[in-house]
Amino acid sequence: MQFLLFEPIHEAGLKVLAAAGEVRLASGTDEDTIIAEIGDIDGVIVRAKGALTRRIMEHAPRLKVAGRHGVGVDNIDVDAATELGIQVVNTPLAVVEGVAEQTLGLMLALSKRIVYTDARLRAGDFNVRYRTQGRELFGRTLGVIGFGRIGRRVAQVCHAAFEMPILYHDVVAAPEMEREIGARLAPLDDLLRTAEYITVHVPLLPETRRLIGEREFALMRPDAMFFNTSRGAVVDEAALYRALKERRIAGAGLDVFEQEPTAPDNPLFALDNIVVTPHISTTTEEGLVKMALVAEDVVAVLEGRPPKHPVNRVG
Repeated sequence: MQFLLFEPIHEAGLKVLAAAGEVRLASGTDEDTIIAEIGDIDGVIVRAKGALTRRIMEHAPRLKVAGRHGVGVDNIDVDAATELGIQVVNTPLAVVEGVAEQTLGLMLALSKRIVYTDARLRAGDFNVRYRTQGRELFGRTLGVIGFGRIGRRVAQVCHAAFEMPILYHDVVAAPEMEREIGARLAPLDDLLRTAEYITVHVPLLPETRRLIGEREFALMRPDAMFFNTSRGAVVDEAALYRALKERRIAGAGLDVFEQEPTAPDNPLFALDNIVVTPHISTTTEEGLVKMALVAEDVVAVLEGRPPKHPVNRVG
């Protein structure tokens, strides 16, 4: 078996691949480079850089399986893969805790003004304590947009730790979570008008691109705090900037951006009511191991066994 990695992966995944065949690291992640190197490849693993496009797959006559090191498959043309008989697999369980914890970390950092006061204290301004006021999460309403594995985990933690009432918006109801933590299914507009903390956990699809924009920010409470750890393009970043700049919402926490890497002069960085991190929520010791083990499904497909986490149906 011949395997091609778009980017390096954890040794745990490399061992799985190496036991089954030869592993190569692509010399670049642009389309032309991948095309030049994929001709004799049976399985690929894609991370954040580059994309597995139809054109690439059409130049890969032996390719049978594409593994996504992570959950979102927006950088894999799944429709083309299905047409060409290429199985796509991912690691939907690998990132749940990392992303949920990052979301909670952003909530706490923003609510307690941790980043701002850390910077002021390091600059010698101990008296910032007299000019800064945080707030508590306890008992405040959480609105979760996208109630899949990650959204549900965020809700569980916030409800257990801070007794936060939970509203959720999703195309699929979650009766078990309604019983477990009293979560309530709500129309999107009602959630936006009611929740004090709003967090987004949806995949990037045509219907979710810029799901949250000018109209949605206008519906939010002036004390609402907004968080996105899903995909940057789910949010209209310019609309978010205006809502924060004009203090129409209280604050925001982002781990993802419309363009990544985002520009150093991103206007959001000039605001003091936002906390940002560089798409790092899945980069934990545990998460990197679990994502690299997408290799197990890649090998399984090539050996004729059913994968644990198929994204599409082929054959």
